[in-house]
Amino acid sequence: MARTAVEVLDDLPWERLEPALGHDLAMELRRALRGLARKGAAAAEEDCGPLFDCVAPGARGVSAVATAALPFVVALAGHPDMGARPTLVQLLAGLPGAAAEAGEAEADAEWDEAWRHHRPRILALLTDPRPEVRRAALPLAKGVGELLERWRAETDPTVRLPVLLALGTTAAGSREAEEVQQVREVVADVLRTGTPAMRVAAVHARAAFDPGAPVHELDLLVQALADPAARPGFEALWYVPDIEGPLNREDVLSWTAHLFEGAPGTALSFVVRLVDAARRTGDTPLCRAALDEGWRLLVSMRSAAPALLPRAGALLADPDDGVRYRAAHLLAALGARAAPYADELAALLDDPGEDEFFEGTVGDHARWALTRIGDRRALPELVERLYAPYKDQFSRGYCQGDPHLPEVEDVLAPLRAHAEALLPAIRQLLRDSGKGAALTSPFLRVLQAWGPAAAPALPEVVALLDDARYSLAAVDALVAMGPAAASAESAVRRCTVLDAPGNHQKVAWAAWRLGGDHDAALRLIGEAVLAGEEPFHGPVHLLGDFGPAAVPYADRVRRLMETGDTWLRPRAAVALWSITGEPEPSATVLEGYLPPVAHGGDGYGSFLHALRALARIGTVSGAARAVLRTVRSFDGPLSTYRDYRAILQDETIRAAIDDVLALP
Repeated sequence: MARTAVEVLDDLPWERLEPALGHDLAMELRRALRGLARKGAAAAEEDCGPLFDCVAPGARGVSAVATAALPFVVALAGHPDMGARPTLVQLLAGLPGAAAEAGEAEADAEWDEAWRHHRPRILALLTDPRPEVRRAALPLAKGVGELLERWRAETDPTVRLPVLLALGTTAAGSREAEEVQQVREVVADVLRTGTPAMRVAAVHARAAFDPGAPVHELDLLVQALADPAARPGFEALWYVPDIEGPLNREDVLSWTAHLFEGAPGTALSFVVRLVDAARRTGDTPLCRAALDEGWRLLVSMRSAAPALLPRAGALLADPDDGVRYRAAHLLAALGARAAPYADELAALLDDPGEDEFFEGTVGDHARWALTRIGDRRALPELVERLYAPYKDQFSRGYCQGDPHLPEVEDVLAPLRAHAEALLPAIRQLLRDSGKGAALTSPFLRVLQAWGPAAAPALPEVVALLDDARYSLAAVDALVAMGPAAASAESAVRRCTVLDAPGNHQKVAWAAWRLGGDHDAALRLIGEAVLAGEEPFHGPVHLLGDFGPAAVPYADRVRRLMETGDTWLRPRAAVALWSITGEPEPSATVLEGYLPPVAHGGDGYGSFLHALRALARIGTVSGAARAVLRTVRSFDGPLSTYRDYRAILQDETIRAAIDDVLALP
């Protein structure tokens, strides 16, 4: 009679645990092992948690705990009545790599000998009767030779596919030309004779050691993935280590798209052909997945827009909510380029369709798309719809790379021309929810962006001056309103701020801007700059607003421009130009922030600040013009974001580049 897992464990040397590990750790490990053994066939992945906590490799590689536990884990992983065997095999499969990565200095001294002793039993897992165990054991195969043996012997297609993938990965690291050639022949045979899922797997395997293969096999990939009849075959076969359950066709599509990262044109062709095929066959899952990949291309390469625009426009009429959602979001991000589809978008304003993974409705994204186009049909209920996700004070949750609702200021700030129509709703919300509401700060930033056009909201903004959470943002909004907010000067002087010197200096500056005491504000801010210490050295950015009146402080500003950090130097440069009226040396300092982006840097914030400052100064060198032409030629968006903000930030920066290049 076969012995139970508990009986098998009882025969192992428990007495060695405590001398090796100490009493407490030995007892903890013993409880974890016995807990699994007692569950036997009922044990599941979650039951392995305590054992993983004890044994799994950490930052310092494989510990003495793993060495001591190895015979017990091997016994459980090999026992036919253990329900959690695949998980235990995964644990074993991760240990050699962790030991090799850590090196001898970090791995337990007895680990190598323990592994050699148990390796025959561990390798036997590669031929275990259960396919799921054989799949989990594949990382234990040593080199191309052992994997080729498995390929020739394996008959279960759910194991053959991951063996094929492993062959490609292992061949990529092999220095033996004969081994690589053998794998190449296996892959070529599958490409000729395999099922659609196996043929796609063969392309993945070959791509591991021949990165150009996906480009050459584009037709095969599109045909296999676009065939509705082939869809079940992917989920039946496509297993990969460390992922519970099989991947479906849409998962494989996403994985396949990453194979084209070095060939953006082919990547776009791959996506576009799949979208077109999905539309022809009515294959909704394929269309959704292809649009997701199209979206990822759009936020990483501007040249994707012309191909994706008409397809997204056509899909606004798709019967599937998720497809319409993605199409509307894509068109919204494209902004004015989506103008030919304004009528179709307007027809979707009340569309309640949603996607189970993304926030907002089709109507929400259609409305945003119309605002980006400049279509007034978006204005009714716009503010209310933007407020809806926040009205119950629930926090939003989304993955930044995925489609999601735009931030309120991203929608409203560009709509200054429509401030008259939108202000009543904003003012009402500020009155009703006011202090403590989730959108108080965003609304204040919108009012600041609108400047004088936001003046009707003066009472609501002034009411926020006594709340330290919002008072400084309210001050910015009032200053942006200009002379229309002059009546708020005394309220600004009395506003509540956190008791930090910089806050009081800003209040003095704002009071002056609204008609208050110029000399007192200049004196306070100038003295703060003279006495300022690291890291900010005082409010240099405010001092420049006083122009020539700040001449007594010019030498200090010049020194800060020459010696300050990345944040301070450009602000000091602008202040110095404002004080002296001389373009140099400020322009040269500002131009120094342009070349890093041309050389692949991602300091877009400093880059944009320098562009705007140069536009104000009104001069730019020939060398800087050449740099800006180089940056303008980039296909990638000028942004570190990889959601809709990549496109918005890119538009802003490119407009600033054009402004500078237009200087005489």
